[in-house]
Amino acid sequence: MAFDGLITKSIITELRNSIVNGKINKVFEPNNNEIILGIYSSGKNYALDICIASGNYRINLTTHSKPNPLNAPNFCMLLRKYLIGMKIKEIENPDLERLVIITFEGYNELNDLTTRKLIIELMGKHSNIILVNENNVIIDSLRHLDSSSNSIRTILPAHPYILPSSNKISFTDVSSFDEFYNSINNENISINNISKIISDTYTGISKNSIEFIINKLNLDVISKESLKEIYNYLKKIINNINSDNVSAVLFNYESSKKDYSIDLINKENSLSINFFIDDFYYIKEEEDTLINYKNTLLRLILNNLNKYKKKLVQINEKIIECKNMDKYKLYGELITANLYKIPNSNLEFIELENYYDNNNLIKIPLDKSKTPHVNASIYFKKYNKLKNALEFATEQKKLTLLELNYIESIIYELENSKKIEELDEIYQEISETILVKDRSYNAKKVNIKKKQNKKKIKDTTWVPIEYSIDGYQVLIGKNNKQNDYLTTKLAKSYDIWFHTQDIHGSHVILRTNNESIPIEIIEKCASLAAYYSKAKSSSNVPVDYTFVKNVKKPNNSKPGMVIYTGQKTLYVNPHK
Repeated sequence: MAFDGLITKSIITELRNSIVNGKINKVFEPNNNEIILGIYSSGKNYALDICIASGNYRINLTTHSKPNPLNAPNFCMLLRKYLIGMKIKEIENPDLERLVIITFEGYNELNDLTTRKLIIELMGKHSNIILVNENNVIIDSLRHLDSSSNSIRTILPAHPYILPSSNKISFTDVSSFDEFYNSINNENISINNISKIISDTYTGISKNSIEFIINKLNLDVISKESLKEIYNYLKKIINNINSDNVSAVLFNYESSKKDYSIDLINKENSLSINFFIDDFYYIKEEEDTLINYKNTLLRLILNNLNKYKKKLVQINEKIIECKNMDKYKLYGELITANLYKIPNSNLEFIELENYYDNNNLIKIPLDKSKTPHVNASIYFKKYNKLKNALEFATEQKKLTLLELNYIESIIYELENSKKIEELDEIYQEISETILVKDRSYNAKKVNIKKKQNKKKIKDTTWVPIEYSIDGYQVLIGKNNKQNDYLTTKLAKSYDIWFHTQDIHGSHVILRTNNESIPIEIIEKCASLAAYYSKAKSSSNVPVDYTFVKNVKKPNNSKPGMVIYTGQKTLYVNPHK
């Protein structure tokens, strides 16, 4: 991300014009990386979001609500004690450092006028929020650092605060292009590494900001002339940061990855950069949360998938082993039929005529320590054991394939989920069907869990995807639970049900109003069913359709699983 010194300076400029002299009336800590200050200034309420998460560090005004924990963490309580009721006297940002110093002024418990400072260090994984007193002594910090954490500074209560040091040059101290050129010019400089060279040389200028300028100026090669263009554009931006002539803008880099930068564009309003940053990170955090949640659920599901795949391999091995059972039955029958011919002496094998194979001789192994009659009994026992094992393994294979099919349907749902609420529904579903089997719950806990889940399901209002095709209403389920609800509860018996043939996908319902439906509408619905399936990228997809009255859900079947009759099949290309 490009939250560098340019963005920091721009945001602080806007904050000075809005919240200086504002009074702190709220402090809360939504998570262990974030502090939000409620500020009342000039008749308006503001929320200042200070985040030190390594990938999303920033400071900006926010309009997006964050959860306020019932029990405030220690640092939050300390900030409430020292800051609530105080006024913001000044907001500083030295040079282009990613460092913000907010000075507060107010009266202490002895009614003496006092000052305190909140120092926000925005330095990636080394970011921190530090409260110091008027003597620059640390009162406390969100993160404690000392030599044991390999820190070159000590950030602990009662220690003096020391500014972070850097070997980089301040761009504001550069007086000419020649000075800039001499500081970065080397024999290895190129269009591919110029952004890193400038970022490593100068304070507060990120690689992404230089990438933006290069793209803005359409530079393909690095020469002295192109470096002068970069220098002049960067200088213009810095000179205009304190004016209304700069704004934050989105741009793409590294194969369409979204980021932002400061550019020479007039502001829409006095806080446009703050709210741009607010919206950018709000969307990013929502996307990150969705991805992390989805990956967590996917790991749970894949663990179960691998477990059932291993089980299927073992079952198939057992079935292969059982294929020899008829041989043991034959051995037992031949020995029993020829007992009068077999001497009771110790024999390791015997050759007998196989009356099932034109009386050809067959060699049968024997246990020489046992009589022929006992050997025959052993072979019959082996046969019966394998026969029973085959029946059990065949049934287990059927159940295992159903579980695998169901788990694959969950994976399909996860891959197509776009919202947190959809993932919540999937988690609720797998909690009832898959995860509960893997937890060490006793029967009582399982029953309680099932009752709670049933209550949740009853209270849930599912909103299916809806289309209108030439005036006909079409409803589409988003997951297995919704598919069940849509097909068994919401749809009428005379509505038409669509589903891809032997392919995971959504249930699609065409509302018919008990009327005859033109084939063109049915074909369009079939195309929708193909689109909302695992075969959405394929062509000539088979889609079955039948009346809802022909679709049944077997007792104790998995969510989303149904059987149907009277269907017809169309081969269509997926279309939304």
